[in-house]
Amino acid sequence: MERPLLVYTTFPDVDTGLAIGESLVRDGLVACINMLPGMRSVYAWKGAVERGEEAVGILKTRTGLRDRVHEALKDRHPYETPVIFFIEPAGADAATLGWLLAETAGG
Repeated sequence: MERPLLVYTTFPDVDTGLAIGESLVRDGLVACINMLPGMRSVYAWKGAVERGEEAVGILKTRTGLRDRVHEALKDRHPYETPVIFFIEPAGADAATLGWLLAETAGG
């Protein structure tokens, strides 16, 4: 049985995340993207410690689309090495899961 899947990623800004997220919604690969602006990051990159401002994107999809979402997100993402984490919730509200499955049925 299909299970919900959350995909956590970061973008350089909200507009970039929304554009990529909308394309994934239109393709039926995700039901929704939530963008959280204003994140400040400190991270190690190629031997240096960097600081930057980013926006967090949380995408809602289903486990059966994991590989397709992963490929599409990497293809469309502006970062050389985007952070992409797959988080499998322990469960979901039945109505929420029904909506998620219906909205990604064409993906």
